[in-house]
Amino acid sequence: MRPTAWAAATCMGLCALTLSARADEPAATAPDTLLPDVAVTATRQPQKVLTTPAAISVVNAAQVRDAGVGINLSESLGGVAGVTALNRQNLAQDLQISSRGFGARSTFGVRGVRLYEDGIPLTMPDGQGQSSTFDLSEVQRIEVLRGPASALYGNASGGVISVFTRDGTEVPEFSVRRSMSRDNTQKTTVGASGRKGDVAYVLDASQASTDGYRDHSKATRELWHGKLGWQATAATRLTLVGSYVSMPLVEDPLGLDPQQWKANPSQAGSNALAYNARKSIDHSQLGLVMDHRVDDANQLRAMVYKGQRAATQWQAIANTAQGSAANPGGVIDLNRDFGGGDVRHTHQSTLAGLPWQWTWGASIDTLREQRRGYQNFVGSQLGVTGALRRDELNRATSRDLYALTQLDVHPDWRLSLGMRQSQVAFRSADQYIVTGNGDDSGRMDFAGRNPTASLMWRLQPSWQTYVSLGRSLETPTLNEVAYNATTGTTTGWNLGLQASRAIHREWGLKYSSEPGNARPDYSAQAALFDVAASQEIAVLKNQSGRTTYQNVGHTRRRGVELEQHWQLARTVALDTAATWTTAHYQDPFTSTTTTGTQAVQAGANLPGLPQRQVQADLVWRPAAMPWHAGLTWRHAGRIYANDINTVWAPASRTWSARTVYSTLVGEWRMDAMARIDNLLNERTVGSVIVNEANGRYYEPAPGRSATVAVNFTHAFD
Repeated sequence: MRPTAWAAATCMGLCALTLSARADEPAATAPDTLLPDVAVTATRQPQKVLTTPAAISVVNAAQVRDAGVGINLSESLGGVAGVTALNRQNLAQDLQISSRGFGARSTFGVRGVRLYEDGIPLTMPDGQGQSSTFDLSEVQRIEVLRGPASALYGNASGGVISVFTRDGTEVPEFSVRRSMSRDNTQKTTVGASGRKGDVAYVLDASQASTDGYRDHSKATRELWHGKLGWQATAATRLTLVGSYVSMPLVEDPLGLDPQQWKANPSQAGSNALAYNARKSIDHSQLGLVMDHRVDDANQLRAMVYKGQRAATQWQAIANTAQGSAANPGGVIDLNRDFGGGDVRHTHQSTLAGLPWQWTWGASIDTLREQRRGYQNFVGSQLGVTGALRRDELNRATSRDLYALTQLDVHPDWRLSLGMRQSQVAFRSADQYIVTGNGDDSGRMDFAGRNPTASLMWRLQPSWQTYVSLGRSLETPTLNEVAYNATTGTTTGWNLGLQASRAIHREWGLKYSSEPGNARPDYSAQAALFDVAASQEIAVLKNQSGRTTYQNVGHTRRRGVELEQHWQLARTVALDTAATWTTAHYQDPFTSTTTTGTQAVQAGANLPGLPQRQVQADLVWRPAAMPWHAGLTWRHAGRIYANDINTVWAPASRTWSARTVYSTLVGEWRMDAMARIDNLLNERTVGSVIVNEANGRYYEPAPGRSATVAVNFTHAFD
């Protein structure tokens, strides 16, 4: 059967699965429109999406549930313009998430984009976070903020992703969800929710595992999450949020070079098996938020959090390269204690008779890291923890003051001004001093005063336009300063590395049809952006599995973002998201790899970022029927893998189809989902390892994949 015919038959088959639904059973609810009439908190001052002078997108709970197995955040962000969320198919290295190009260079973890869950940071004070700690089982909504307003969140905020979990239900309920996909990928979640008097609770536990699409990519993850809300008084609410994540077995298949990818995309990279490349992670965190209404004009919000993270990574670094006493070895062992707090005051009144609102606040975030390095061999045995080669105590602290004021200078004009003063300090105390490896203790300090300004004009009740300007600070992370700049392979910090600074400009236009309008329901938002950065951080040396960074001058990012929701008919809706981005180095520089020195020319593209991304999602919701079906087309342009732009992942175009069915089974509500991704079984590269030392840039994506999920919920009336 031809691929197009196969796809058509598959879509018809998915729809046919639901034909047994009875019209008198509960119909699935439609998702929120693109510009929902709800308040968002991404700009620190709650307001509706339509009247927010910033590019902001909201992903609702139904969209998250229907997006896949529910393991990776990348499943849910495909319809958000301006954001690239690439699945490495490798839980050992997390997702590759970037916002307008910020964070694209990260080879593991998330940097340049700040992560929050229920208002509590998942990003460390040095700017690096982990998306694998998000609890996607209880998501209420995801807010994604881009552009100048992101600077109000402090260091390394090229964008902000905030996940909000649901509150306890009025009626106690119990739920069980089971999802399965290819390569023995599965996830089981058990949850309970309810309310007793002034106390509401949500508790859930999940276990996910996979054999992995590629050889040597097995992974397991257990996640426990709890949320407890207490309405202490009529004016005060306390919310306690806790989570624990355990990933005891996460194999790392490494990357492939282009020839390996063409020959067999599912194979493991060179030395992955010989050294048993892998990682183990334990992460726990607890946060408390207090919201207090002083009076009708004043509100206080305070947050404190504390957590621990232990991660050990066995790398595939050749044992022959670890002969020097200054070499940090092939095993990285990190034990981190982190915490902090934030307090802010919001006041609403009038100024010269005009509506006026201002917010001021202060925050502190701390990180204490015990970093040890070991050889990854003992004698002739590879892939085991050997002799100690590095031991240091590192600290990172961020202290910030911020303020934001908003004044309606006219019924149709709103002026917003903001400022954030950031001070970030790194300290390192070397505890491993031997012959050939001296005292590598050191300190680094960064500071920035980052203003933002925006002006919004209501053209008509349904039309809003705005201009926005801001400045941001992006320090290197502790991982980026970890290796000495002289050789790039020895212990000792890269003390000469400076913070990058950027000026963001944005123009936006938003439209949402008025309620009850006889015209088809339509909403859209568009944004043009221009980001000029100085002291951009890029690769200096990439040798023997180690990357050392340098400041390379100026870069420029320009682009267009467009999101649309169109109710084509009473039962058919179309959602589209498109991004066109150009990102270039403006100054030439040189870097060193295993093949020698290479010259990066002015005008070269920043790697890790597709120039084009387009997604179109067509949804059919038959009237008075308990099911709906969807068809999604997604295109991503080529992604350059290195600074000199000689290797790139080819452009991809993929289709997916899904159907969702809801019914009552006795006293239980059943929600079932079936979907097929990559319908035409295209060979694609899921992500790239930017500037990989040995030319193994590609992290392949799987071919055609089927996913099924069933959720049973019982309410105790």
